[in-house]
Amino acid sequence: MAIVEKLFVQKEVVEEKINRMIENLITIKDSDGAFLLDFDGLIVDDKSWEIWNWPQGVGLYGMYKNYQITKNPQALSVVNTWFDQRMLEGAPPKNVNTMAPLLAMAFLYEDTRDSRYLPYLEQWAEWVMHDMPRTEENGLQHATYGPENRNQLWDDTLMMCVLPLAKIGMLLNRQDYIEEAKQQFMLHIKYLVDKKTGLWFHGWTFEERHNYAEALWARGNCWITIAIPEIIEILELAQGDAFREFLIGTLLEQVKALQKYQDQSGLWHTLLDDATSYVEASATAGFAYGILKAVHKRYIDKSFQEVAYHALEGLIDQIAEDGEVQNVSVGTGMGTDLAFYKNIGITAMPYGQSLTVLAFTELLISYC
Repeated sequence: MAIVEKLFVQKEVVEEKINRMIENLITIKDSDGAFLLDFDGLIVDDKSWEIWNWPQGVGLYGMYKNYQITKNPQALSVVNTWFDQRMLEGAPPKNVNTMAPLLAMAFLYEDTRDSRYLPYLEQWAEWVMHDMPRTEENGLQHATYGPENRNQLWDDTLMMCVLPLAKIGMLLNRQDYIEEAKQQFMLHIKYLVDKKTGLWFHGWTFEERHNYAEALWARGNCWITIAIPEIIEILELAQGDAFREFLIGTLLEQVKALQKYQDQSGLWHTLLDDATSYVEASATAGFAYGILKAVHKRYIDKSFQEVAYHALEGLIDQIAEDGEVQNVSVGTGMGTDLAFYKNIGITAMPYGQSLTVLAFTELLISYC
């Protein structure tokens, strides 16, 4: 395929774009407050880099994975500086979203054994196990800074909260954490997978027993495309393991649907099955990363590599000269109708930068 040859010849260009995206990441700031969230007087900044929340948590993970694979000192410096500064400031209140940075912290602790990180890993994992709000059937309720989201399951939870719990469980030899992570994946699959398409709905309410707008929202789906290969690797699930095979089957059905709905540009629309909704770069990057990683790990057939390469070709055009990733939608709550998702605003966000870095970092493996 032409894109493979083009990128292979220009490997140094890919590396240059990664470095520019990393440089841009640390400049992101909501300077005029246009994207601040107001929850009855509680103001939450989702956009600025120097904040402890889920966009930054995903950003840190992308940076640290880049460092692990490439030994890029720039990426490591970004992660170390962020954690040093945030620990001096003090940790924020615990919720499903503020748990997200603990995934990168867990990988950092694994590599450095820096004792400063251990109390955070222990205390936050214990909070998930014993104090985090629960839904019926003992699901992790998607409780954030805003409304309590009573009895709600969201697909975001697996990325933001369950992956860190699983990694901490492996690090600290806590089988109870590991089993909890497995249970949460199975419960979320039970209630969020659309049986007709294999894609995922954004959320489920036990109160009213429905999937809200039944939105096949792109970024929510991309968390799953990332989380399934990651949990298999984190838990070191061996070939033939029943949970591993269950996860791979779930991923395969999603990827087959993604192949069907991919736009000719290589990107995906923010509502995957609605070509009138805008194309969205962060979700596309998440899909490209998850699909390509699953191919590299031989979880899915190599033929799906073409889907990931087509997405990467489209993403190249979304990276501005200064490294800012274009067409990234802002944080998105639960929508009661499909128009809600189509009207979500677009701006530079930490996860847009890092998911795109993550996707192109995985591509670098293809050059080996």
